[in-house]
Amino acid sequence: MKILIRQAVIADPDSNFNGQVIDILVMDGQIIKMSSRIPDAADEIIEADGLTVSSGWIDIFSHFCDPGYEYKETLETGANAAAAGGFTQVFVLPNTKPVVDNKTQVEYISRRSGSLPVDIHPLGAVTKGTEGKDLAEMYDMKNSGAVAFSDGTNPVQSPGLFLKALQYVKAFDGVLIQMPVDKSIASGGLINEGVISTRLGLPGIPSLAEEVIIKRDIDLLRYTQSKLHITGVSTQNSLALIADAKKEGLNISCSVTPYHLFFCDEDMQEYDTNLKVNPPLRSKADMLALREAVINGVVDCIASHHMPQDWDNKTCEFEYAKNGMTGLETSFAVINHLLPELTKERLVQLFSLNARNIFHLPLTHIEEGAAAELTLFTRSGNTMLNRPQLQTKSPNTPFLERELNGKIVGIIHKGKLTLNQN
Repeated sequence: MKILIRQAVIADPDSNFNGQVIDILVMDGQIIKMSSRIPDAADEIIEADGLTVSSGWIDIFSHFCDPGYEYKETLETGANAAAAGGFTQVFVLPNTKPVVDNKTQVEYISRRSGSLPVDIHPLGAVTKGTEGKDLAEMYDMKNSGAVAFSDGTNPVQSPGLFLKALQYVKAFDGVLIQMPVDKSIASGGLINEGVISTRLGLPGIPSLAEEVIIKRDIDLLRYTQSKLHITGVSTQNSLALIADAKKEGLNISCSVTPYHLFFCDEDMQEYDTNLKVNPPLRSKADMLALREAVINGVVDCIASHHMPQDWDNKTCEFEYAKNGMTGLETSFAVINHLLPELTKERLVQLFSLNARNIFHLPLTHIEEGAAAELTLFTRSGNTMLNRPQLQTKSPNTPFLERELNGKIVGIIHKGKLTLNQN
């Protein structure tokens, strides 16, 4: 299949064509020609005002709920949502039924993703059953295709066990991903602790619940000299702790979610259950600090924290609603809408290059002869999703019917073109 991309801006800092407007001819999954004008006929011709092409994007923290919770999401619907959001690779959480804590479950997901438009990489559980009691067989899972290790939505609470996990993965240069929540402090809380929680009469989750575990994990990282990625960072103090650890030379990286950049606890005064997330939406000052950290480079990656929930678990009293919102289909548009000052190069770092470096994924560049793993987008287009347009199985997002600047045109991966129909 021949695919011709017309007059696209190249956003790839390591490409000789970076910043240039050129045509790209792709055939059978390979870039075969790049030139200012390519007259060749093609099976598909892609043109759009302001079209930009970068190496394929990677989301490092999504829940596809399969196996066990397919009524929320499946590997197929999750992959379709990822493709619609411009992602060519996705890391999926181990919090399934059964838990992805052995090589059999890792292989199940890896095999199932072969026919899908994106690569789905399993995150292997750090502990058996994500119960935080005994280490899982991470070495076996690594050999079977686990890209990194995390207990996902059930972060490891025991410092002794997390210390052992950091030591364990050093043997094969592995990376642990931790969502920073101290459950003993956050227990019973529903939203960020502050003026808004008091006004709404809802029990709060103090920033301390996040910052204590980040301090602890940095101490453990310093002791082990291993590799750690903290995702879902939500407070200004957390950012400062991570920035200091980086200056110290520790092998630490971090990611933030689009929704922590877009919303704060002031947006929760209508008790919208779609805004109930973990870690919670924090203060406006925290939100603005996160945006600044994305711009100045403290934040390494954007992570969607795509968490599908069925209708029953969101259409209920706020107290009983489950945490999470879907986010793959709107991640880029939210970031582009909020931070138009980001350069194309910085966007590509946040959505692709940094994740490839942190998690040892193959680098891909936009050059003749290279494999075509491409994301096509425009920064001037618009995204406005409604329910029938969603590719995900669950509609728990506050971004429905909300116009955002920026649009995904499609992806090219595995020799196939997947165009965004939204």
